[in-house]
Amino acid sequence: MNIFADDPTAAAVLAAVPCYPVPPTGGSPAIDALRASRSGHGLAVGNDGVMLILRRPWLELDVPLHPQPDFYLPYGSIGAARANFVCGLIPPHIYDRVLEHLRAALPNEAAAFVLWHENGRAFSVVFPEIDEATSSRLIYRPPACPDGWHIVCDIHSHGAGGAFFSTTDNEDDAHATKISVVFGRLDRPTPSAVARICAAGMFLPLPRIPFAGGHDAT
Repeated sequence: MNIFADDPTAAAVLAAVPCYPVPPTGGSPAIDALRASRSGHGLAVGNDGVMLILRRPWLELDVPLHPQPDFYLPYGSIGAARANFVCGLIPPHIYDRVLEHLRAALPNEAAAFVLWHENGRAFSVVFPEIDEATSSRLIYRPPACPDGWHIVCDIHSHGAGGAFFSTTDNEDDAHATKISVVFGRLDRPTPSAVARICAAGMFLPLPRIPFAGGHDAT
């Protein structure tokens, strides 16, 4: 019997996204297990806020969701924010392939996906099927990942225009866990770019694009 919900569907939802109080002393086996999991997410509630703990084979993410409450909670601290790319940074040769592909599509927008294999620890780039592409509009489909492969980075361009996340991008990214990158000014030697982590409906800006040797996001 589930002690948190008497409805089976509700119980399944609570089990899929658990919420644990942080003990005031000692450790929490439940929170430790959540942090050590291969894939999943849940919440830790402490005296200094609420923490989202999200795990994917390629990503470890601990993000505070709410500031310290105004009232007293007899709990411990949620700890520091943390983002770790288990996969590492994307290799420069993939960056070069992506930019070549995006520039070849000028003046139209274009797209690319970076995948990572959790066992082979190898990256791959996939150029998706495009339904529509103009200089200001792009409709494309994410690839179906073979076993062991995961989408790490969803990339699209704004051609010669500036790099920014549009309202459409926000809608598309709201239900995904991935890195999202937009490149712009591709008619120039060094393009502009913006990058963010998309997780649980949140958009977390990245100061740099996720490529080894990559430049700052601008």
